[in-house]
Amino acid sequence: MSGDATMRQFGAASPVPQFDDPAFTPLPVPLAEAKVAIVTSAALHRAHDESFSAADVSYRTIERADRDLVLGHWSPNFDRTGFQLDLNVVYPIDRLEELAADGTIGSVAEHHYSFAGNQPDTVSELRLDTGPACADAMQADGVHVVLLTPV
Repeated sequence: MSGDATMRQFGAASPVPQFDDPAFTPLPVPLAEAKVAIVTSAALHRAHDESFSAADVSYRTIERADRDLVLGHWSPNFDRTGFQLDLNVVYPIDRLEELAADGTIGSVAEHHYSFAGNQPDTVSELRLDTGPACADAMQADGVHVVLLTPV
């Protein structure tokens, strides 16, 4: 079995946490007035930032203007081709800028966030620690909408 097939099989058989009370809330402003941020699991970081390690539950802050980013995934099963051709495949910042320019969204947040996709099975650290810390940072920045880009 190929590495890709093995990873698909592993993902299909992995348990998914169920939440009785998800944190989704109604949009408090029209989309054309909303500030949008990106949260990606592509393990993106700037070259001078600390890179992600195995089972890393922390996140990195990415400034709106940053485009010279490193893809921190270290799994040999991860195809990096799309990212190498176009950052927007995993981090659609330029598409958000276009949506803001044409008035579809109100604005693009000044800060965006990146986590490593390889989280512990329980995702408890993410749910209880770094996830809420990241959410607090976005709320402090006045973010209304979060675009999640799972990788």
